[in-house]
Amino acid sequence: MSPTSRPLSHSDLLQLKRWNTPTIYNGWEQITKHNPGADAFNIEETRDFMPQMGPMVGYAVTLVIEPGNASHRQTNPKAGEEFRRYIASIPGPKIIVVQDLDKPRVLGSAWGEVSASMFRALGCVGTITDGAIRDLDEMTNAGFKALARRLCVGHAHVHPVRWNCEVEVFGRTVHPGDLIHADKHGFMVIPPEDQPRLLEAARFMDSNECTTVIPAARDSAGRSTDELLANLEASITQFSANVKAKFSREGEW
Repeated sequence: MSPTSRPLSHSDLLQLKRWNTPTIYNGWEQITKHNPGADAFNIEETRDFMPQMGPMVGYAVTLVIEPGNASHRQTNPKAGEEFRRYIASIPGPKIIVVQDLDKPRVLGSAWGEVSASMFRALGCVGTITDGAIRDLDEMTNAGFKALARRLCVGHAHVHPVRWNCEVEVFGRTVHPGDLIHADKHGFMVIPPEDQPRLLEAARFMDSNECTTVIPAARDSAGRSTDELLANLEASITQFSANVKAKFSREGEW
């Protein structure tokens, strides 16, 4: 997606950060024509190493590295500078999505205190990498969030191999410009056609839960089992009816 055609304002993106990624998914599945079970989120397990920072939302900029191969620096010695100029040319917020060609081996980390500080200054809010990160505390202090496969000690040869291309991380394909919402549960990739209605849908589904099933489930004091079950069934029916009225499809529980 061209940065000039992004359908969401900066205010919209800030509001999307108010909810966790499962809540965003709940809204997304009501408006998409994609398969929610196959086309949404990471298939392989990933780890959020800064859960205290909450969710991150941004547009994907993509990068491929191969830390175990030293020849890339000789092939294109200016690739690092060229990649940084590319990053600087794109408006934020940005999430750098990194495919590590060495996986499942981890031979070095592209991320540490220096790189996190540098790319944070260039408008990036974090990274999703199927490789490793290091300098965990320092990255956190820089305000740069990371979802990764693991931690490691060294950086090895993390010269950029290619960028602004399709990548695959944790079983999910990511294209440059895809909108990403990520937190400790994992990450989801929202295609361009679903972005305009995403905020409204997430807000509605959160409100629908909070006015139907959740209060019915928590209002159990002094009720018999039969009364509690009756309240739950009524709330589920109302929840589904609200979804159908809003989106013309059945809500599921």
